[in-house]
Amino acid sequence: MDPLEQRAASGDLEAMGEIVRRHYGDVYRFLLNRMPLLDAEDATQETFLIAGKRLRSFRWDSTMKTWLFGIAINVARNRSRKRENPLPNVSDVECPDPTDGLIAAGVLKGALSKLSSEHREVVLLHEMDGLNYEECAQVLGVPAGTVKSRLHHAFRRLRELIEPGVTAT
Repeated sequence: MDPLEQRAASGDLEAMGEIVRRHYGDVYRFLLNRMPLLDAEDATQETFLIAGKRLRSFRWDSTMKTWLFGIAINVARNRSRKRENPLPNVSDVECPDPTDGLIAAGVLKGALSKLSSEHREVVLLHEMDGLNYEECAQVLGVPAGTVKSRLHHAFRRLRELIEPGVTAT
């Protein structure tokens, strides 16, 4: 734990403000990939309110960013349940074209929307949010092996959806 995090955990509001400034953009982008713009703004604020209340109980066995993403994903899931819409709202996802323009972003979004929520979430965490297997596992609360397995199956399914007739191995 760095000195800033230590000060924030002991109740220093100025230190907590600095943590918010450091991580706000990452948490906002994380949520923006999972929900509409206005919901992402509110969910980001909610994430930091929860983090502020729970900081004293944080065990420091992951990075601050990963811990915040874990809170954010729960906020997003709770909001999704209240709206009764599946997570993420893929039509709102800003998706880079991973094949240098060969596949339209709309095709990729459509394929992502056909994945199970578990597979879609792990793809977003790993590919869009740039988390490694261990960080994905911490955010999702599953073993790293489960993350690897979900990614493998998700990518195989995406290949099948994007290139019909091609059997992925």
